[in-house]
Amino acid sequence: MFESLSDKLGGVFKRLSGKGKLTEEDVDEALREVRLALLEADVNFKVVKDFIGRVRERAIGTDVLESLTAAHQVIKIVRDELVITLGSGYQKIECAAQPPTVILIVGLQGSGKTTTSAKLALHLRRGGQRPLMVAADPYRPAAREQLVVLGKQLDIPVYSEGTTTLSICNNAMKRAGEIAASTVIIDTAGRLNIDEELMAELRELVKKLHPTEVLLVADAMTGQEAVSIAEEFNAASGLTGVILSKMDGDARGGAALSITSVTGVPIKFIGTGEKTDALEPFYPDRVATRILGMGDVLSFIDKVETASDEQKRQELERKIRRGTFDLEDFLEQLHEIRKMGPLSQLMELVPGMSALAKKLPQGADEKQMKKVEAIIFSMTPEERRNPEIIDGSRRRRIARGSGTTPQDVNQLLNQHKQVQKLMKRLGSGKKLAAMFGLR
Repeated sequence: MFESLSDKLGGVFKRLSGKGKLTEEDVDEALREVRLALLEADVNFKVVKDFIGRVRERAIGTDVLESLTAAHQVIKIVRDELVITLGSGYQKIECAAQPPTVILIVGLQGSGKTTTSAKLALHLRRGGQRPLMVAADPYRPAAREQLVVLGKQLDIPVYSEGTTTLSICNNAMKRAGEIAASTVIIDTAGRLNIDEELMAELRELVKKLHPTEVLLVADAMTGQEAVSIAEEFNAASGLTGVILSKMDGDARGGAALSITSVTGVPIKFIGTGEKTDALEPFYPDRVATRILGMGDVLSFIDKVETASDEQKRQELERKIRRGTFDLEDFLEQLHEIRKMGPLSQLMELVPGMSALAKKLPQGADEKQMKKVEAIIFSMTPEERRNPEIIDGSRRRRIARGSGTTPQDVNQLLNQHKQVQKLMKRLGSGKKLAAMFGLR
């Protein structure tokens, strides 16, 4: 996400930081490079022009140029203006005064609309809502079947009965009342291209259903095309928000940095993977720091708390304090980390680790975790609980059983010892518990 843009901006600010006091010419030279980086990221030309103008106006003030930390102040200005460009504050999903809350999901075919509907339903259920998903696409049976399959996987009800989009939605509203659903998520029909028939249908749905939210799912990889699509859907249906899908792919960032400035419609979520839990609330301030390579600790903490439950975290804390953190616990924590997403994505959220994350070979983290799993599963229960009994012959047996080498087994045992030593140094275990998201 934003990898190319982040690299280029990082290079600009690194050169700027080596100059001490800055001149107006230094600032202009740096901003020319920033402008080029943004345009190459497919950010809207007018957005870039306004952004550079605001940054320059603040950066060439005497207080900044005469400061011994001028470069840092310029970076802070860029960060502040990025936040404004991205849409200032976090925009949550609005709830209807009288349930159910109706959320209309709109977009073109191929944007990830149906999968995003399921992701949003899961997100809302975790927040205490009782969602009903509606497969309101009578033209594409595959789209309805896909949502039904996702509903079964997530144990979230799906309604799809009716011959027209409007009849499906009307029947679904009745069903929502019968099952006391607090939120109805309607996955509307998409098209390959925007046409008048599609827009007329959307206008009719908005008029009849009075949705609290009309959310556009836009493919982040389409760049400026996503902005144009948002403008047209906004004109037809009055969008209340945008969900950018496929942000984990080869998205240059142009859509995220342009869409709110051009349309006035806030980005509410971003899709960061194919799994149904790969949906993140969009926080402009956090995204701005990630673009500048500064990490995003708050999002990292959110992932930790989402991936693990409170009871397991408390049990882990007790084991840490008693010093009984064995290899079975070690394996369980690796599984918790896997739930949070690819290791490379997690490293990008930690300040100072983004550069290292880019050096990891693709799939390296998954390959290593599978190796660790194989080694631990090849141990007896006694060996997992008491790794100190593992001698040379046991190492060789474990290596044969896991398809690894005795050196691999040694490496894992050494890693486990290092974790135990860390616990002892941290005494009560409170600091280590905080690392696992404990309070």
